[in-house]
Parts: sequence; C-alpha cells; structure tokens
Amino acid sequence: MSQTLYTTTLPGGHHWSFRMRPGTALRLTDLQGGANVGMLMYNPENLLERYNAPDSLKGQHTFKLTRGNCLYSDMGRCFASITQDSFGWHDTVCGNLTKANLRQKYGHNSYQQHRNDWTLSGEESVLTELAKYGLGERDLASNLNLFSKVTTDDEGRLQFDASAARAGASVALRFDMDALVVLHSCPHPLNPATEYPRRPVQLEFLKAAPIGADDECLNHRPENRRALENNRLYYLDQPVSFMPEGGQS
Repeated sequence: MSQTLYTTTLPGGHHWSFRMRPGTALRLTDLQGGANVGMLMYNPENLLERYNAPDSLKGQHTFKLTRGNCLYSDMGRCFASITQDSFGWHDTVCGNLTKANLRQKYGHNSYQQHRNDWTLSGEESVLTELAKYGLGERDLASNLNLFSKVTTDDEGRLQFDASAARAGASVALRFDMDALVVLHSCPHPLNPATEYPRRPVQLEFLKAAPIGADDECLNHRPENRRALENNRLYYLDQPVSFMPEGGQS
C-alpha cells in the first residue's frame, strides 16, 4: 500500500462523498488532533446495501474498531478492512451530532451570515451527500466515527475520551468491494468542547496490495473470512483478490 494516487485535505466541519473500488485504500490522518470523521458506506451498484454497525461489532466480538477489523455490509460482505491504525479505538455506536443538538451546544451559524465559518452537524452533512444519489433520511444508518474514542463505565454510560486525541494519528482502510463513501469532519455528538471544533483531516487515496493468506484482517475472526469469501462469490466474474484456505486462483 505504497503507491499514492491522490491526496487532499478535508477542513473541519465539511463533508464529501466518493467511490472507492476493490484494491484501493484510503488513509486518513488527524492533522491537528481532536478530529472526528463520520463515515458511512453504500454499495453503488445496490444502494440498499450499506455499512452495518451491529454486525461489524457482534461478528468480531468487540465494542470498538481498530486494526484487523472489517467493516461489514448488511448483506454479510466486507466493505473495507482496517489494515493500519495508530489511533487504536474508533467509535461505531454513537451516530452523528444532530441538527438540534448542534444548535443547543454551539448555536446556529448560517451560511448566509458566516459563509465558510458556518456550523454543520454530521446529520445535515450526511443528508446533503446522500441527496446527490437519490437517498434520504430513511437511508441513514449508524455510522463509524474515526478518531473518536468512546468508553463505558460500570453502569453502561457512554463516555467520550478527549485525552485520546493526538495530532498525526492515522488509520488506513483497504476496500474489499465497491463502496460509495459518505463522510464528514463535523464534531462527535459526545465531544465536550464548548466551541465548535474545526479539525482538518488529510485523505490519501492509495493502491492496495492483494489479500494474502496471512492477511491480518482475514485471519482476525472466522466471520471476517466468511465475509471476504462472500465478496469473492459476489465478484466471481472478476479477478480473485482473496483465495480462501485450500482454494486455488
């Protein structure tokens, strides 16, 4: 995963969407520390298929996501695999900051009055991007929050760990199937900051190496192997990027 195809920086409080293909990777870097990247994924060939947070967690027996974990679709396939992670703990249970909570926490800065300094919620950002593809509120799903660590106490209450923020932290996602990626750099809903945080994130689009038999994500859980095998079945008429144990290319 060394060949860089494209690099850009997403300012804090912005949103974007794009298509990733199998054999490519996306590396995200928190440039200043304290960033949050809300992310959802959809199958561009069948927009009803999308990232499934509950399956991604229960299938891998975890509350957090990090290196070695896969991001499952609701069809039992693997959208992407986390192949590198210097942050170590990404939230996938808290969802997006809503428009109502944004105004309650940070006030309302409209574009008409504040131009590029206006404030957006993750909810508004995702809906804006989804509208470009004919999707709307009913297509919202529980999103991944990269660079945000959320723990629980003995009573099961969620707690945002602001001390985990670190400038230069990065995470790389290898895409194992076609994916429409929708993301934003708006605040996490549990971020205790009293002023709207604007933390830029670098995005690097890379060429990824094929999945080998010793791949960490493939071997992390039996469920990951099954999800990647489902990918192979889905792309039977295309070059094999994953060879199951005992299989032949």
